[in-house]
Amino acid sequence: MIVNSILDTIGNTPLLFISLRGGEIDLYLKLEMFNPTGSMKDRMALSMINSRPNEAVVDIVESSSGNTASALAMISAVRGINFTALMDSHASPDKILTVRALGSNVRTVGSGDGALATDVRDREAMRMSAEEDAYWTEQHNNPANSAGYVGLAAELLDDLGPTISHLVCAIGTGGSLCGTARHLRRHIPSIQVIGVEPAGSVIFGGQGAQYHQSGTGTPEGAEVGVVIDYNVIDSGRKVRDDMAFSICHHLAQRHGLLVGGSTGGAIYEALSVAREAPIGSRIVTLACDSGTKYLDTIFNQDWLSTHDIQIIDVEKHFADLFADAPSSP
Repeated sequence: MIVNSILDTIGNTPLLFISLRGGEIDLYLKLEMFNPTGSMKDRMALSMINSRPNEAVVDIVESSSGNTASALAMISAVRGINFTALMDSHASPDKILTVRALGSNVRTVGSGDGALATDVRDREAMRMSAEEDAYWTEQHNNPANSAGYVGLAAELLDDLGPTISHLVCAIGTGGSLCGTARHLRRHIPSIQVIGVEPAGSVIFGGQGAQYHQSGTGTPEGAEVGVVIDYNVIDSGRKVRDDMAFSICHHLAQRHGLLVGGSTGGAIYEALSVAREAPIGSRIVTLACDSGTKYLDTIFNQDWLSTHDIQIIDVEKHFADLFADAPSSP
């Protein structure tokens, strides 16, 4: 396949099929790490840049400590845009270096105690927008975010048709879950949509607390943006870090698939749904990004021990799902 731009490689990602309950339930993982910067955020970043109110704008800013920043930096390099990423002071050095390697600027904000500084970053983005004449893409409140996932939903319909019974996905800004769900529901009115956030996130209420699943949820004190459309979500679930990261280890060691913690949380809930789902159900979840971005954290035993996170035996925990499952080829 010959392309004229790296942007032409965004989308059309593969689906990984996993059989559950001895073939009674189908689980499909949409492998979004096959996008050029290794995450689904390439889709929404391109949508937000294409939808900016004035194409003559060449200075943009966004509050992001990871995948959105990398995606915007890549697109900005291609389009000749000056991009500044506002990142947490404790952000992974690899993520900071990725943005800079793509020719964009990084400003770090917040303390170094490991707590998310989403609200601090957003206030700085607002200030830059007002005082430095930069366009803030404002991913949490930008409708172009969710619109960027219409193509993803169309890909799912092309591959699976109207047979999808459940969409179980991580929720942060809400763009991927709500954008995908809204389009799917037009074709599959009966689809069950389940949003998954870390325990400690406040999107679906509850007490706020620190969590370590990166790029998902909303920490206490940060704004829950308008991109989240509760009307298209049937239920919200919370997953602890240890459960999410255990799924990541299981997928790596059983399927050779490296995913990040937000994907681990979503798949944990997808497996929980599969326990009670009717025979013949087809469950889809989005593998948001690649686990290669988290080798020094969730796949690092020293880091896990420091944060008192224990990895469980997933096959034992979900023994009822994996019993009599056909072996991978």
